Amino acid sequence: MDFEDQAAIGDEVLAGLEVAFLVAPEGAEESETLRSWEAVAQAGGHAVLISPAAGHAQLFDGLDRGTKLPVDRTLAESSPDDFDALVLPGGVANGDFLRMEGKAVDLARAMFAAGKPVAAVCHAPWLLVEADLVSGRSLTSWPSLRTDIRNAGGDWRDEPVVVCERGPNVLITSRRPDDLPIFCDSLVQRFAEVALG
Repeated sequence: MDFEDQAAIGDEVLAGLEVAFLVAPEGAEESETLRSWEAVAQAGGHAVLISPAAGHAQLFDGLDRGTKLPVDRTLAESSPDDFDALVLPGGVANGDFLRMEGKAVDLARAMFAAGKPVAAVCHAPWLLVEADLVSGRSLTSWPSLRTDIRNAGGDWRDEPVVVCERGPNVLITSRRPDDLPIFCDSLVQRFAEVALG
């Protein structure tokens, strides 16, 4: 799929929604980025790739370099007011980089505070831990984040997808690439509720 061409395929339940995809300049997991992106685009949403730096974001397939995607906007050019929802793909390097990037932490906090849905998979909840957004929330992640999430006050669960409404927004989390079918279905369904108003 050409990610610059956002022609919707199929049911357009996300028509009119602007969905931010936040990734580091390098290290976002390719499958988690592309399959989530495709799910949003196929449902009629407009996906926008955000990164700390302009140019291209280098995705990874595990430890191997994969696709490069053009960055639509830098974090400095992005406002939470511009978006209806946020997707945080995983990847070890991606999650680790973003949790140390102040503007990424600020964007996540602002999206939660505004009550906008956030979907995070694999290592992405590291950013949410750093932003102090998991306390009292139920979520899942790559298993190595379990202790970090619990230490931050989150209720970590070993489930393919966890949808938590206890908080200011809907939080959709998943563990790994194998869980992407249910993760993508869940994020489209919950993001669609925003579209319906």
